[in-house]
Amino acid sequence: MSILNASVRDAARRSVLCWLATVDTDGLPNVSPKEVWTVFDDQHVVVANIASPMSVRNIAQQPQVCLSFVDVFVQKGFKLNGSAHEVLAGDSAFARWAAPLLAMVGQRFVIHSVLVIRVTSVVPIVAPSYRFYPGETTEASQIASALRAYNVNPSSQEKP
Repeated sequence: MSILNASVRDAARRSVLCWLATVDTDGLPNVSPKEVWTVFDDQHVVVANIASPMSVRNIAQQPQVCLSFVDVFVQKGFKLNGSAHEVLAGDSAFARWAAPLLAMVGQRFVIHSVLVIRVTSVVPIVAPSYRFYPGETTEASQIASALRAYNVNPSSQEKP
């Protein structure tokens, strides 16, 4: 069964950042933005550890995580819950898990390890306007609103 279906994959491709939530042994949460990440297969998301000592430390102590991402223009995304583990650069499995991340960064960043998340649940994230004003809220209206809010003027050849 594919928990990370086409809808989740499409939304992930349109999202520039994700946010990874972890907790330490005292239950103190940590939320950290991640720029280099991707859906790996039907059940896994991989995140590059470029500069994430707190996330790595927390995952070693408590593997339960939440990763969320939102397309800021459409204002929809997903919250993924699951368990994570770290694959170090020297591990035999590193090349497999890191391959799509290395393709993304080239020589720009050093990937110290890969955080592999086995996703166990997926929950949609939608802006409140979709729920409270369903008759007047569309993806097009949300995009127009976001373009105004972010002061973005897309060229006639590009779509947000």
